[in-house]
Amino acid sequence: MEKKSAQREQILQEARRLFSQKGYHGTKIRDIANARGILSGSLYSHISSKEDLLFEIASDGAEAFVTAIQSVANSSMTPTEKVRAGLAAHIRVISNHLDVSRVFLHEWHALSDERRDIIQQKRDEYEMYWKDILESGVQAGEFVISDPKFARLLILSVANWVYNWYQPDGELTPEDIADRFANVILFGLRHSE
Repeated sequence: MEKKSAQREQILQEARRLFSQKGYHGTKIRDIANARGILSGSLYSHISSKEDLLFEIASDGAEAFVTAIQSVANSSMTPTEKVRAGLAAHIRVISNHLDVSRVFLHEWHALSDERRDIIQQKRDEYEMYWKDILESGVQAGEFVISDPKFARLLILSVANWVYNWYQPDGELTPEDIADRFANVILFGLRHSE
């Protein structure tokens, strides 16, 4: 992978922030250039298009999520431990990369068809790791899941929404949040006696 120039990395940083705050369509090239203190035309000596920035940010986000779940899924942990660790890994990615996560989770649809397909493949790969974790839990007798697809959707929906309310300086760590989520997901809302 090519090393990014300092200027290009700063442009990407502003694009992450602006796409996260204003959305891809709400951000103009002029906004990114102004944030960097350069002319719009000068920006093009570092990038080819605004979509290139979005694609790079979305790809970085996808890679961060896939890398995080791979190590969990390929570990020797039990399926229950993998659910807890997978949630923690997912929430850590979000907490460490809030802007990238927002863009990856919501702005990737603005990509052209070919690039959107590439990101969709990475999202599908990520979901397959979760599918395997849940299926291994059913096979091991740890989980009773009547609808595996909806169990996976529930877990990912809960975890994905964290970027909306997570406070990096808050009292809960990503692991604390994951543990609380996992308790509800694994044990439900039943009354314990």
